[in-house]
Amino acid sequence: MPSSGDDILRGVLDAALKAGADAAEAVHAESRALSVGVRNGELEELERQESRDLGLRVFVGARQAVVSGSDLSAGALQKLVERAVATARLAPEDPYAGLAPTERLAGGPHRDLDLFDPVEPSAEHLEEISRAAEDAARAAPQVSKSDGASASWSASQWRLLTSAGFDGSHHASGFSLSASAIAQDEGGMERAGDGRRVRHQADLPDPQSIGAEAGRRAASRLGARKITSTTAPVIFENRIAASLLSPLIGAIAGASIARGSSFLKDQLGERVFAAGIRIIDDPFRPRGLGSSPFDDEGVAPERRAVIEDGVLTTWLLNSASARQLGLETTGHASRGLAGPPGVSPNNLHLEPGTDDLPALMGQAGTGLLVTSMFGPSLNGNTGDWSTGVSGLWFEEGQPAYPVREITVAGNLRDLYARLVPGSDLEFHGASNAPSILIDAVAIAGR
Repeated sequence: MPSSGDDILRGVLDAALKAGADAAEAVHAESRALSVGVRNGELEELERQESRDLGLRVFVGARQAVVSGSDLSAGALQKLVERAVATARLAPEDPYAGLAPTERLAGGPHRDLDLFDPVEPSAEHLEEISRAAEDAARAAPQVSKSDGASASWSASQWRLLTSAGFDGSHHASGFSLSASAIAQDEGGMERAGDGRRVRHQADLPDPQSIGAEAGRRAASRLGARKITSTTAPVIFENRIAASLLSPLIGAIAGASIARGSSFLKDQLGERVFAAGIRIIDDPFRPRGLGSSPFDDEGVAPERRAVIEDGVLTTWLLNSASARQLGLETTGHASRGLAGPPGVSPNNLHLEPGTDDLPALMGQAGTGLLVTSMFGPSLNGNTGDWSTGVSGLWFEEGQPAYPVREITVAGNLRDLYARLVPGSDLEFHGASNAPSILIDAVAIAGR
């Protein structure tokens, strides 16, 4: 069994086929990371990590097994192969299991999406920007102390090789910076933070702006009140609005559709959102946190409108769920090393509307601006949804006072149908949305 980098995967696949597998795929993942944390002017944490792991999926007839390991010595890899094939022979038959169709594989050379920045920051640099962010947070009006700041860097390389002939790899980096502040007045203390994660170091905001925003957000929560239960317009701030779309992803995942456990199971080709709404999934956005030139089965992905003019256009499918539904994979396979693929979107975003946040508040008149969400609950079969929130009560389109310890709830099919996007779309993660207005939402308070 070979032990050098690029030869490991080919050696593992050859060994799996010789051991009795009819087909196999192997993944090699290598990563390095460095993170630094400070609190109240003192270095609190410095952590460095390195890992090198391999995952192997084998097929024996209609049976499959997945194993993984971090010991890449020749002897350990041989045992891993033997264990995988033996486990597959004992596994129950799965008529939908198998490698991705050859005709759907992404051919090379694979698209360069500018996901890797070769800059490797030192621990001293990460500590410096963490301190700068924390200092800015502590200097903000009404901030009593820091709740810490941290910065990190990571670099990873992922390679997939299959017995059907696919060979693909991509290299990615990540840089992050965050700060959290505690504000205080005679009424108590409030905590809030700000942060950003990007692919290239040059795309990070300056630490002073992150710290100052953390402090401002903490201070803006001081004097928060509880409100009486009511029904009113609710606006979800763009920083957290994408969370409202998260249940959509689970509801259109192929496995959920195949099980019949989705509140959207009968809605393909039907209007789910208001006319004019578009939700785009784009695997090719340069420097995107969800970008990739191929999915985790090697299938060529494509940019597509998941929602077009309010209409649901597609399920999210990997090869297994596509076979089960009698469809073709959409290139959304997503996997770790220790299990078979699931599905996930790439870079998902709700396209913006025409009104900025103040205009949405003016349009709503009186209602709730949600700036923080926690503890969401969802019935995947019915779409009944609720979440704890805090934010700002506004009246006649103007901020009135902060609020907390409240819950908003509704059925997502009803909420989605009345969703109005704002114009303030910003790309900060793999899932993004502008501020979202819904004209009448149940609010549970005191």
